[in-house]
Formats: sequence, C-alpha cells, structure tokens
Amino acid sequence: MMNEKIIRALIIEDEPKNAELLKKMLDLYCPKVSVYGSARSVQDAADLIKQTNPELVFLDIEISGGNSFHLLDMLQPVNFDIIFVTAYDNYLLKAIKYSALDYLFKPINIQELISAVNKCVDKASMRKTSEQIDLLLQSLSPAKTPATIALPTAFGLQFIAVQNIIRAEAKGSYTVLFINNGKSYTVSKTLKEYEDILPQDIFFRIHHSYLINLKFIVKYHKGKGGVIEMSDKSLIPLAARRKNEFINLFIQGS
Repeated sequence: MMNEKIIRALIIEDEPKNAELLKKMLDLYCPKVSVYGSARSVQDAADLIKQTNPELVFLDIEISGGNSFHLLDMLQPVNFDIIFVTAYDNYLLKAIKYSALDYLFKPINIQELISAVNKCVDKASMRKTSEQIDLLLQSLSPAKTPATIALPTAFGLQFIAVQNIIRAEAKGSYTVLFINNGKSYTVSKTLKEYEDILPQDIFFRIHHSYLINLKFIVKYHKGKGGVIEMSDKSLIPLAARRKNEFINLFIQGS
C-alpha cells in the first residue's frame, strides 16, 4: 500500500458547494487521488494548474470567465488527465465523446466517479491527453467534423481517420470498428454512442447491430430487408424497417 502512487488532482468548479462535495467523495471512495486545490474561474484555474502541475483535473464545463474549453485552449499542450463534469447533455458532450475523454453528469454517481478515476489510474503510463484535447477543440468548430476520432481500446487510445472506418458492429456493450487497412478495434462503448457522434451524412445505422460507412458500399442484394455488401467483402443485413430510408438516400443523391 505504501508504494501505491497517489495522483495529484485539482477541482475546477464555480460552485463551492459542488467542489466541496466532489472532494469529500474523492476522499471517501478514491484513495489514490489527492486533491491539491480548487479554482472557480478560467484565469484562477490556469494559474493554479501552472503552479501545481496536476496529473488529473476535474473540470466543470461552465465556469466563471468563460468555459472549460477556453481554459484548455490557454493551456495547450495539456499534460494532465481530465474528467469533465457537466449538468447538460448537449453538443459539447458530443465533442467530448468524439475525443474519448471522460465525463460525469451532475449529480455525480459514486460508481461512475470510481470508474472514471480508475481509468485515469490505469492509463497514466500511456497518456495522450494533448492529442485528445486537440481533437476536442477541433470538434467544437461548427465549420466541419474533425477528420480523426479517438478510440479507447484495451491498449490505450487509437486515433483513426473517420473516413477510413468501413463499419461498426455491436458486441454486447462493446463495439468493433473495422478499418479499410484490414485492422479492427474493439472499444468499450456502445454502437449507439458511435451512431450519435459519427457524421450522419456518412454513416447509417442499417440494423440494430451494424453501422456502416456509405462510401464503402459495393452492392445491395434485394430481399425483405436486403443485404449490403461492403468493400471488405462483409455482408451486412439491412433491417426491413430501415429499407425505405436507406434506398431514399441514394434516390435523393442521384
């Protein structure tokens, strides 16, 4: 026990009661984390982070003087892990998911807190937070969808070009993504999460177990629903309830 590494953490939260509650939860349930301080505004947070060099920051999305993304822009490159804390499920959360960064909803669930902290402890030796933050800030641009997505695999983070994903297949609570170089990656996120964050003008949910990249379709085989042949020679069933919507995609585009 004496040799266990203790992670230096900060809490960035503009509501003192929320910051105090989170600290108590960490003290009680996450003994590998030691909270070195807290800040309420963008500038105070930037100063405190530079002074204390934390390994983990619990970061409320909306803070005084701006928001957490303004703060991260000021601090690039980022060399600490981040767990976002938010009360809202909105477009900002989609950007966070795209970059494979962790987040917690308020009020914070103890088990979700423990799980998020444990993931940070486990990945400390293969931290790629700076790359994730770059991807996050790109995701926030309304002009375009980022060209890359971060995949949290058992071996760390894999950064993949979105256009190179042929298809995604549900495997229980996991998803397997198949890439056009012949590789595949198993990710501990559901297919629904990837349906929500991948661009809908490129990806289509053709079945409860499959999400495909329309650019890699080779052939449609007729049937009740039909079967889609992909460029990697996989044959994917098209759910009958999605058949008309799928066919209309190509009629409208012709």
